[in-house]
Amino acid sequence: MSRVVVTGRIPDAAIEKLRAEHEVDAWQGPESIGRDELLRRVAGAEAIVSLLTERVDAELLDAAGPRLKVVANVAVGYDNIDVPACTERGVVATNTPGVLTDATADIALGLILMATRRLGEGERLIRSGQAWKWGMSFLLGSSLQGKKLGIVGMGGIGQATARRAKAFGMEIVYQSRSGIDHAIAAELGAQRVDLDELLAVSDVVSLHCPYGPATHHLIGAEQLSAMKGSAFLVNTARGPIVDEAALAAALRDGAIAGAGLDVYEHEPQVHPALLELENVVLLPHLGSATVETRTAMAMLAADNALAVLSGARPPTPIG
Repeated sequence: MSRVVVTGRIPDAAIEKLRAEHEVDAWQGPESIGRDELLRRVAGAEAIVSLLTERVDAELLDAAGPRLKVVANVAVGYDNIDVPACTERGVVATNTPGVLTDATADIALGLILMATRRLGEGERLIRSGQAWKWGMSFLLGSSLQGKKLGIVGMGGIGQATARRAKAFGMEIVYQSRSGIDHAIAAELGAQRVDLDELLAVSDVVSLHCPYGPATHHLIGAEQLSAMKGSAFLVNTARGPIVDEAALAAALRDGAIAGAGLDVYEHEPQVHPALLELENVVLLPHLGSATVETRTAMAMLAADNALAVLSGARPPTPIG
């Protein structure tokens, strides 16, 4: 039996699947595992099932030692994993794409609706106990029908978000490293443009690109100033894609109308200036947070780990 270290709490079904074949050391604490404890626990492991809260770098890989065969990340994004360091040591790295597509797209559309219709402001008003009265100009928002959604990163989640937005009567433009299938583009009525044009013409910009050096602060002061003053920015991808300080300034100064965020540049910390603004919706990284999705993610990570340990190719390797 191989030793599998699970770095955080995952659904029991995935733990049971791993335990059926291997020894499992699963962190059960109420909070994320501390770095020192993590380095101690991974020693001698042949598989690590990691969460996005843990940094899998050269230090951790060396702490695990030469028996380590696989790092199975329970996330579609893998900016927490030093993939070249894994490759250098012959360790297979995997992620969990596909299974969280719909859940994340639902959150993206939810943020679009909350930001454009000022739903967060309305909910906070009611809970505050302040007096209010219906009126023709009371908390006016923006309609989505006939508006343009610009999607940055047209992978599975971007496409799923586009389908939802199309059902609300939105037109779709997108920027992506490569074009999408012609049939999907025709279905969505999606037009591929460069980022500058997307920012200039979109009423809502929704971010779905992976995070890396090329996309760090992809949206900063210059890009925000290129957007319409009536436009909204939504981010369900990774926090550092957006320069939060620049976003807070743009929202404060009216350079854009509003924003909806599910991820943050220095997560779990949120830029203090954003907390003071009414025209931004702030969620605590809920993109994949459904029972069904988180279970599917954990089961896929388990399948990846089990496949590598048995000498087979994992279902979803990175790269």
